[in-house]
Amino acid sequence: MDFSIKSADSKNSLATIKTDCILVGVYEDKKLTSEAAELDNQGIISNALKNGDIDGKPGSSLLLREPATTGSRRILLVGLGKKPEISEKDFRQSIDAAIKSLSQTTVAHLLIALPLNNVSGRDVSWSIYSVLSAFHALLYRSDALKSQKGPSSKIQKVAFCIPSSEVTNAKKALAQAKAITDGMSLTQDLGNLPANICTPTYLAKQARNLARKYKFDIEVLDKKQIEALKMGSFLSVAKGSDEPPKFIVLKHMNGKSKEAPVVLVGKGITFDSGGISLKPGASMDEMKFDMCGAASVLGIFKAIGELNLKQNIIGIIPACENMPSGRANKPGDIVTSMSGQTIEILNTDAEGRLILCDALTYAEKFHPETVIDIATLTGSCIVALGHYNSGLFTRLDEAHDKLANDLIAAAKSSNDPVWRMPIEDAYQEQLKSNFADMANIGGQPAGCVTAACFLERFTKKYTWAHLDIAGTAWKSGTAKGATGRPVPLLCTWLINREK
Repeated sequence: MDFSIKSADSKNSLATIKTDCILVGVYEDKKLTSEAAELDNQGIISNALKNGDIDGKPGSSLLLREPATTGSRRILLVGLGKKPEISEKDFRQSIDAAIKSLSQTTVAHLLIALPLNNVSGRDVSWSIYSVLSAFHALLYRSDALKSQKGPSSKIQKVAFCIPSSEVTNAKKALAQAKAITDGMSLTQDLGNLPANICTPTYLAKQARNLARKYKFDIEVLDKKQIEALKMGSFLSVAKGSDEPPKFIVLKHMNGKSKEAPVVLVGKGITFDSGGISLKPGASMDEMKFDMCGAASVLGIFKAIGELNLKQNIIGIIPACENMPSGRANKPGDIVTSMSGQTIEILNTDAEGRLILCDALTYAEKFHPETVIDIATLTGSCIVALGHYNSGLFTRLDEAHDKLANDLIAAAKSSNDPVWRMPIEDAYQEQLKSNFADMANIGGQPAGCVTAACFLERFTKKYTWAHLDIAGTAWKSGTAKGATGRPVPLLCTWLINREK
C-alpha cells in the first residue's frame, strides 16, 4: 500500500480533488469538521446528520456514494465523538471503523481529510502514525505458507490532506510511521513461521539480508566461536538440539565515532520444548513464538535502516532451540556463564535467561550507553499483566528512572504499552543455590521479577532495561499470530533520542 502527503491550499480544494473516496469526520453534536463543511455545498453531509443517518459517535460511519458536488466518487463520514478535542481512544476507534467500512468496497484510492491536529495532547505526527498502525493491524495477513491466499485489501493508495504549513513535518512523520509498520511486518512474518523453517540458521540469513540491504556490519558466530568466548550458559541450552546455534551481531554505526551505542538484545529460542522439563503438549506449537524477541530486534533494524538514524545501535541475538535429548541440560546441572558466574539449572524450561545472560555479558565489550533486552521470558508476566502491558524492569536509581520514563513515554505515544515492575535485592534471595552462585529459577512467587533479577546480575556495568513480552508478542486462539510488539515502542524510543 502506498502512502503519501497531499498539500491542502487555496489552489487545491477538497471539492476539486479527484479520488475514489474522501474520508472526513463529524462530531456527536451534529457539527461538521472544517473539512466536512468544505464538502457540504448542497447539504449532503449536514442532511445526513439531521436525518440521523450517522450520529457522530466514535466508530460510527456512513458512506455517501456519487456526491454531485465533489471530484470524489464517494465520501466516507466517520464519527469523532465530542468537540472540541478528540480523545486518543475515539480517534483510533474512528479510524478502525473507517478501514473496516472501506474493506467492503472497491475503493482503491483514499484521501484522508480529518482534523489530525485536533487529538487531545497529540500532534499530526501521532495521528499519522495511528492511521498507519490501524491499516497495518487490520490488513496484515499471515497466509504466506497457504496454497490459497485470503482476500487482500483493494485499497492501493492512501493520501493525507495536510495544510501546506505542516507538509514537511507530515512527510517526516509518514516516513517514520511507514518504517515502524514495515519493521512490525518483518517481526510478525518471522514469528509466524514454523520452527522447521525459522531455525537459528534462518534467523542468521535474515540478518545477513538486512545487513546487505542497509549496509549494516554483521557477525554471525558459530558453535566453535561461541565456545571460544566461553559462553557456557548459552551453549548448555543449544546442546540439546541438532540445530546449530548462532550468535548474531548487527551494527548500525551511524552516530558520532566516539558515541556509546545502544545495544538491543533479543531472545532467539526458535523452538522451546522446555527441554527435559518438558512443557505440556497443549499449545506447545506456540513455542515457535519464543524467538519473538529476536524477531523484534530484526524488525527494529529494518526500521533503523529505512530511517538511517544518526545513532550507533547494535543488535545481539543468541539463537538456538531448547530440545530434550541425551545431550540436553538436566535439572541439577551446573554451568559456567561467560561472566564466570556459575548457575544451577533447576528447571530446563527457564532457558531464556540462560542464553540472555551470556549475550548481556558480551554486550559489555561495546561500552554501551544503554542495553535493552527483549524476551518472551516468563508465563508469570502474563499472570501479572495479562496481554495488554509488556513488563518493564529496571534498577531503581536516577539513570534507570530516566530510561524507564523515556520508555514509558514512547510506549504511550506508540500505543505499545508497558508497566514498570520492581527489581529489588529482597527478590534476589529466591535465587540462592547451595551448589552454585545462583539458581536459574526462584520458585513460583514473583516469577517474572526473579527472572529479571537473574538477568540483572549480568548488567552491572551499564544502564539496562528488560522487556518481558511473553504476554504481548503473540495472540492465541482464532487470532493466533505474532503481534510485532515491541517494535513500535523501541522504534519510537530510538526516534525520540534524535529530537
